[in-house]
Amino acid sequence: MTTETILTNALLVLPEEVLPGTLVVREGRIAEVQPGRSHAPGAIDMDGDHLMPGVIDVHTDNLERQVQPRATARWPSRSAFMAHDAQTAAAGVTTVLDALCLGDLGFDAQRTDTFLDGVKDLDALTPTGLLKSEHFLHLRCELPAADLMPLLDTVADHPAVRMVSLMDHSPGVGQYADVERYRAMRAKSLPIEEVERRIDHLLAQRERLLGPQRRALLERFAGRDLPLASHDDWLEDEIAQNEADGIMISEFPVSMVAAEAARRHGMQIIAGAPNLVRGGSHSGNVAASDLVRGGLVDVFASDYVPPAMIEAVWRAAAETGISLPQAVATITDAPARMLKMEDRGRIEAGRRADLVRIRPLGDMPVVRSVWRAGERIA
Repeated sequence: MTTETILTNALLVLPEEVLPGTLVVREGRIAEVQPGRSHAPGAIDMDGDHLMPGVIDVHTDNLERQVQPRATARWPSRSAFMAHDAQTAAAGVTTVLDALCLGDLGFDAQRTDTFLDGVKDLDALTPTGLLKSEHFLHLRCELPAADLMPLLDTVADHPAVRMVSLMDHSPGVGQYADVERYRAMRAKSLPIEEVERRIDHLLAQRERLLGPQRRALLERFAGRDLPLASHDDWLEDEIAQNEADGIMISEFPVSMVAAEAARRHGMQIIAGAPNLVRGGSHSGNVAASDLVRGGLVDVFASDYVPPAMIEAVWRAAAETGISLPQAVATITDAPARMLKMEDRGRIEAGRRADLVRIRPLGDMPVVRSVWRAGERIA
C-alpha cells in the first residue's frame, strides 16, 4: 500500500521563490509540488507556516559538548550521541556531518576519546534505526598533532566519511593569530608557566610535523573525490597553496582578505551560523554578515550550535539583502551539492522528503515539525 502525506496551506521555500502551496509526499519522496490549497481528505493544514528542505549541516562540534557538558564532567558516550542526535533533529537538521577532531595539540587530550567513541557509536547506532537525523563523518585533521596519522589510519576508509578538513590551531596562525589572546585563554585553566612550556613545545612540533603530515594526508585522499577543506584561513598565500594542492573549500575564513582570495581562486566558502546570529565572531575574526554582504558565503554550518542554522538564514534574509530562498539554499541545496548528495536539499519532485516546518516568532524562526524521508522525527 502506498503511503501518502499531503501538506497544504504552506509557504513552500523553493529554489527561486516562496510559493503558497501544497506538497504531496509518497514513499518518503516529494511526489508533487502544487500551488494553492488542497481540499483532499486527510490533508494536513500547515496554517500558513513556511515549509523548507531539511537542513544539511557540514560541520558540527555539538557531540563534543554533549560528551563534555562541563570542564570536569564527562558524559557516557552512547548517551551523549543520542542527546546530540535529538538536538540536531529538533533544530531541523536531517543530515549531519559529525565533525570529529583527530589529533591533540597539548590542551585537548579528551578529544581523542571523543573521536574514537564517536565512530564506534555511529557504527553501533546507525543500523538500529534509532537515530533521528542521518549521520556522516567530517574528519577534522589537526596537521601539527603527533598522533594525527595513527588516528587517521583507523577511519580514513570508513564509508561514512563525507568531508575532510585540514586544520592548524597552533598559536600565531589562523583562528589564534593573536598569540596574547591565545595565551590568556589557556591561562584560565593552567598556570602561565605551563602554558608557556606547552606553547614552546607545540611550535617546535609544528615546525617538524606540519609539512610532512599535510603531504601525507593529501596523498592519502588523492583520487577519492572527497571534499577537502582548509580551516580558519587567514592569509592570501595560504589560499593559493590550498588551491595548488586541490583543496577547493575554505572553511571558516577568519579574515576578509582570505575570503576574498578564496572566491578569486574559485573556492566554496563555509561560514559559521553562530557568528551571524551573535552579530560577530566569538574569536574576534571577520563577521559572517560582512561575508554574506560581500557574496562570500556559499554554505553555513552550525559549528557549535545546531539551532543557529535556521536562525542565521532568516537573519541573513532580513539584514543582508539576499532573498529567503537564497539564504535557505546555504543550509540545504548548496551543502547537498558540496557533498554530492543529489537526492536531497530542495523541495522538488523526486527529492527525498526531508522537510522542516517553520513559524516566525517576531524575527526568530521557530521549528515546529521535522520530517526525514517523509517520517516525522521532531
